[in-house]
Amino acid sequence: QVQLVESGGGLVQAGGSLRLSCAASGGTFSSYAVGWFRQAPGKEREFVAAIRWSGRTTAYAGSVKGRFTISRDNAKNTGYLQMNSLKPEDTAVYYCAADTAGRAGSSIAEYDYWGQGTQVTVSS
Repeated sequence: QVQLVESGGGLVQAGGSLRLSCAASGGTFSSYAVGWFRQAPGKEREFVAAIRWSGRTTAYAGSVKGRFTISRDNAKNTGYLQMNSLKPEDTAVYYCAADTAGRAGSSIAEYDYWGQGTQVTVSS
């Protein structure tokens, strides 16, 4: 059983930065793809970014491309999401997820394990 714990959320002004972390325990983290999703109030959960096990293949939603960077440290069983140039519309609960098949896709259904989420609030 894989457990994921997000941290690093908070309140930041527009234009600021935050780095989210996703600490994994159990399973074989280094072989899983990691994805980040977010859910704003009243909206559906949406894809943000994903990274394959090696870290060499990444994918981003168009709304965050060029501002967010996904990475991972397999030695630390941790994934990261560096968020720069934050906008009020980035406000949401951010979730990390693990895909044991390693696909790093954008579909929620592809991910087997989820964290509890961390709140990111961007003020204007």
